[in-house]
This record gives sequence, structure tokens and C-alpha cells, in this order.
Amino acid sequence: MRETSRLDDADLDLVAALQVAPRAPLSALAEVLGASASTVGRRLTRLEDERLLRVIGQVEWPMLAEGHPMHVWVATAPGQAREVARHLSELPEVPFVATTTGRSDVYCSLHAARRSRARELLMADIPSVPGVRSAHSELVLRAATKSDAWRLHRLDEDQLSALRALADPRDEPAGTAEFSADELRAVELLRRDGRASAAEVARAAGISQSTAYRLIQSLLRRGLVRPRVEIEPVFLGYALEVVVAVQAAPGAIQEVADTLARHPSARYVSMVAGTSAVIHHGVFRDEEGLAGLLTSDLASLPGITACEVSVVLDVLRRYWITREDGRLHTGGGRVVRDGVSGPM
Repeated sequence: MRETSRLDDADLDLVAALQVAPRAPLSALAEVLGASASTVGRRLTRLEDERLLRVIGQVEWPMLAEGHPMHVWVATAPGQAREVARHLSELPEVPFVATTTGRSDVYCSLHAARRSRARELLMADIPSVPGVRSAHSELVLRAATKSDAWRLHRLDEDQLSALRALADPRDEPAGTAEFSADELRAVELLRRDGRASAAEVARAAGISQSTAYRLIQSLLRRGLVRPRVEIEPVFLGYALEVVVAVQAAPGAIQEVADTLARHPSARYVSMVAGTSAVIHHGVFRDEEGLAGLLTSDLASLPGITACEVSVVLDVLRRYWITREDGRLHTGGGRVVRDGVSGPM
């Protein structure tokens, strides 16, 4: 799947607007984009029906698990990479899986509800997948940026300013907390549909609409659920996706992570414990863009000692949503929390 785009300019403008204000009313999006609400609504419906786009709720770590995610690189027997990736994509604790070249044959992320379960996955479940020769893991210590912050740069400053005014306010990210049953039911729906209304949450959770509204606003304000557009980068014109493992001197790690988080290619940048210091998961329009990152941007950062690049060939799952030639699977995966699986 290497099509440059299925979207026209108006579609791309809509995606860019939703990235800034994912829950904005269609009428407000239409006003910013200079179109009618019916036209914007039809475009959004078409993109959803064709399984190219979905607005989902990105859930913060404390709501999913007691530990942080891990990056995992898997070496496979010749010709077994695709089958291994398929097996890994069926594990509920694996939100992202792709076949790659470079550092490994398969790259995935791992997020288990319990630390003991993470050990089981790394020591037993993943090594026992047929075709797996070895696996190397690195623990995420801190995320410098996440996928909801990545932007398609198409709109002018006036449009962006209007969209920011429509976006949900957000406080500083919350730490570990206890969540009520009603909150978790609201999260379950917002994961699937980041634009879900208070009425829809109220019906699904069996609560009043006013209570549902307060729950949604609380979850959004505290940054525990972060609505974002889920669409494969290739459909937006970003045909090259890579995972760059960066080694750096201890004193330079924070600066390297913060600088890479501001890079226009950055979708997910994290500080890690392992042979690497920082992992940069980024997207580029072409090979020249990646060359610029490696030879100019990284080269200008003091303290970097080495880097290793894995080029993504095919994404089988991203944020627990299975991909079929880039299209989003209608079912979605399942996330595990406190030993109980829940739909994603």
C-alpha cells in the first residue's frame, strides 16, 4: 500500500481542521473552511464510510495500565515477518505493529495492564510466536510528543486561530488516579468515537445527559482522553514512515528528545531505557526529508553518538486498530486494563 493520496484538497483541509479541533461542530468547521455544513458533513461521512478516517479518543497511560509502554524490535526467520506481525497484531496488549527493514524485521509497541503481564509477553508469548528468532525491548520513560500533536500544515493562521478557539480546553496531564465506573464507560465510547456527544455517551453508559456532559468535559480537560484524527499518513502524502533509535550522552537526552519532538516529522518521540536513549517515530513525504533529518537535524544536536533507522514497510495495526491496505478495520482491537479487556 503505497498510494500517495485518495484525498483531494478539500478533504485534506478537513483533515487538517479536525487535527486542531477534532470535536468541533460541522457548522463551525464549515465556516472556517469556507464551505457549507452539508458539504463538510458529506465529506466526513464519505471518508469514514471508506474507512480512511476516524476521529478516536487517545487515552492517557494511567487509564490503561500501571506501567509505561515498550518499544519492541523482533527478528524473524526468513520469509516469516508478515506472519509474525499478524500474530503480534492479535495480542490485545500490542497497539502498534509493522513490518520493517533495518534494525529488525518487525517493530511493535507493547502496553500491558500489569508489569507481570509485560514480563510474560517478553519472556514467553512473543518468543514463542512461530518464526520469531529474537526480540529486543526498550522501556518508554517519558513521551516528548504523541500522535495527537502531529499536524498537516495546510491552513492559514486565521483559520488555525479560529480552530484553536473551538478546541476543547486542556489542563496539565493528570497523574495516576482512580476512575469511576461511569468514567470508564465514557472512555470506552470516546475511544471508538472521539466526536461522541453527551447524548450518545448517556445512552451507552446509562446515565443522564447532564452527567455525561460533565464526564466528557472532565476527561477532556484533564487530558485523559485526547480526541485525534486516525488516518494513515500515506493518504496525506507522507509515503515514508520510520522509527529512528538515537543514542545520546546522558546529559543530552532531554534536549535531544525535546528538539525531535518539535520536528515536523514527529508523530511519537519518547525517552527510553535500553540501548537507545530516544526513539523518534516520524513520517516524511519522501527520502529527501529523511535525509535532512539524519544529515542536518540530528547532526546539529550535540551529544548524539549514533542512530539506527527502521523503515516501516506495512502497518498492520496502529493504536489498536487493525489496518487493511491502509483502511481502518471496522471492529477495532481490545485494550486490557486491570486484567479485564475492553473494546477499542
